[in-house]
Amino acid sequence: MKTIQNLAVVAAMSLATLLAAGVSAQGAENNKQGVATPAKPATKDSDLTLGEIRRIDKANKKLTIKHGDIKNLQMPGMTMVFQLSDAGALDQLKVGDEVRFRAEMGPTGLLITEIHLSGR
Repeated sequence: MKTIQNLAVVAAMSLATLLAAGVSAQGAENNKQGVATPAKPATKDSDLTLGEIRRIDKANKKLTIKHGDIKNLQMPGMTMVFQLSDAGALDQLKVGDEVRFRAEMGPTGLLITEIHLSGR
């Protein structure tokens, strides 16, 4: 069972990497044609993904989250591991917390760039 979960995580990360590479290539192509790349808009509540923390790995700054669809990455809901950009946020979180978060493709995998307890 663990092997299937590991394969699912690897497949999801591979898909996210391919999607991010396609977006980067598209942006580069637009810039070659003289098209301005729009600035990244501020995150709205509707841009955040809902999830539940299943595991916290403080030593490696990672969270395992069961989440809904991650719209900005075109990723369906599942349970997976994310790196956390702000290790200080780990002190405010516990297993079972419902959170709203934004994930981006980072240099080493999926990275949570913003996270809030649901209701805050």
